[in-house]
Amino acid sequence: MPTFAPDSVALNRKLPLWYQVSQSLRASILGRSPTDPLRLPTEDALAAHYGVSVLTMRQALKELENEGLISRHRRRGTFIEPSARRGSPVRLLGSVDAIVAQQSGMKTVLLDRETAPASVPVPADLAEFFPGATEVARYRRLRSDEKTDEPTNHAENFVRPDIAARILLPDLERWPMTKVLRDAIGIRISRITDTVEARLADPSTARLLQVPLLSPILHYTGITYDEDGRVVDVARIHYRGDRFSFTVTMDAH
Repeated sequence: MPTFAPDSVALNRKLPLWYQVSQSLRASILGRSPTDPLRLPTEDALAAHYGVSVLTMRQALKELENEGLISRHRRRGTFIEPSARRGSPVRLLGSVDAIVAQQSGMKTVLLDRETAPASVPVPADLAEFFPGATEVARYRRLRSDEKTDEPTNHAENFVRPDIAARILLPDLERWPMTKVLRDAIGIRISRITDTVEARLADPSTARLLQVPLLSPILHYTGITYDEDGRVVDVARIHYRGDRFSFTVTMDAH
């Protein structure tokens, strides 16, 4: 029986390996094609793929099992749950792959279907991130639960025009912006600064997320920097408050 082939990832030895492996495998699972096999490779094969011990791999798989993304059966193997719920906690642990994993695996619709992204004046509160620029490219996307078709979050990305010229719109329907920047066009990302705060849904957000006006939402802002310290993307994402929670894991070492 063919098995699912997860993506490769470079692990950061300063962060818990089981967590990084679970997040990388989670991103691969949620971003899989409908035709991909549901059976995962053996624990030994996965451990060799990620370059970790079998014990670390078991801990990573246990995390995914607790999320309901996989099921494990003695003698039969480990399988991806085809009906796994896509909504999940917002988890931040300092890994770019964690960001990719969080944003993967949902049905994504581009709200601006032009052949090129909309050019808009730099918002006043973002001017410090785009010094000297008068316009930025803006992408708007709505993500929904694949099973229920219920909207889960609305994302806006503001990108420098020279970078936007290299982005293919079909990639944004398949992948999060972070993955597009890093893997599709080859930008070397040095860090992402995240802010999450509670807000009330304004009329536009309430309409897109199909929630009552002034409903509680989580407002995420992510500032992505390249290896030269320049901002390449500012993301604003509104998450439904009834579908997401915010969890921070602190490494004590």
